[in-house]
Amino acid sequence: MSEQPRSRRQTRAAILGHLLQSGGLFRPPLAKAVRLSEASLSRILFDLKAEGLIEEVRRPAPYFGGPSALVSLDRSVALAAFELTAQHLSVGVGGLSGELHFVERVLLPKKPTVASVGRLFRDALELLQDWTGQRRIRLSQIGVSVPGLGRLSVLDNPIIPCDVRLVRGMINEAFADVPVEITNSVVAHATLHRCRTEDYPFSGAHLFVFVGQGVAGAWVDEPIEADALLPVELGHMVFGDGGPRCRCGHHGCVEAYASLPALAELLGVPEAELLQHDTGSANAIPIPARIREELRRRLFRLGLAIGNTLNVRPCPGVAISGWPSLLAEDHRKAVVEGIDASLLGGRKHAQVSLAFVPPSIGNDPNAALAFAAWCLACRGGMPTASVEAA
Repeated sequence: MSEQPRSRRQTRAAILGHLLQSGGLFRPPLAKAVRLSEASLSRILFDLKAEGLIEEVRRPAPYFGGPSALVSLDRSVALAAFELTAQHLSVGVGGLSGELHFVERVLLPKKPTVASVGRLFRDALELLQDWTGQRRIRLSQIGVSVPGLGRLSVLDNPIIPCDVRLVRGMINEAFADVPVEITNSVVAHATLHRCRTEDYPFSGAHLFVFVGQGVAGAWVDEPIEADALLPVELGHMVFGDGGPRCRCGHHGCVEAYASLPALAELLGVPEAELLQHDTGSANAIPIPARIREELRRRLFRLGLAIGNTLNVRPCPGVAISGWPSLLAEDHRKAVVEGIDASLLGGRKHAQVSLAFVPPSIGNDPNAALAFAAWCLACRGGMPTASVEAA
């Protein structure tokens, strides 16, 4: 079966997406990766270079007589990011490769409201306007990450009250010509891992699961696809009416069993203490046998939720980030067992690979910045109006 033809936007998105994830490639392997002849690639690279999106720098040839010009994303492209967390709102400016040029954080009040969060965004916008205005920096994309954002939570967010329509309006007023995309924090963390994690285990379509303040997932695909990044509310899969109450209002959601707050309550340890170490934080705490068994049951439920999600939309890989990735192998087995108990035919029959990746909490606004870079790549670096016509 022949491959479907790609639009101009999709072809440019494929090139920018590979450069975003690789950090830079010589022309022959880039042409192979995006399935273009070197002549066709050269024509598109000429346009991308003229638009200031890519650059070619001299590097030692990979072999005798080989190419010496490495194609990479242009370091002069500036992106802005807003990332809302449980503690503060961060705003930053950075480049396509992830480097940060400017970061400021404004603290959330102890009991945030829609009005107070809106004022924080206004304050952060003023900081961004001042910084970019003084340096005459033109932004190419703005990315915004909001925890708990879903199709039903535009105005009623169960995690942090935030009117995203108001936020979008304020940003559009301050930066009228800059494309703005607002997403759930799990999507932002998925892009951060996909584009910034060295040796990330998956290059194609897969499910990314993030276990932090909540439990959520994101379908991740190549940037040429229209639905390359989609959140999935697997954390609100209900396992029983008699379970603990979830912040969504239901009882027995997997999030009520497996989120970071639920783990802290189970272990009797503050959440901040669980996040103090980069690795092994959960293992460093003595866990009585009865609690170990309860922990195993909760991880098994997490696996069931992932398996059920894969039954609805099969995919070849699952990456799990958050506190479960800090556990020893014997604890992780419970997640695998849960997936096998739920997924039709089990992982081996369904040919699903599973990988645990380190947590990415506490480095905001890097996730929102990675999301902004991904959005620019998905539209092929083209103006929004041109994308519609491509």
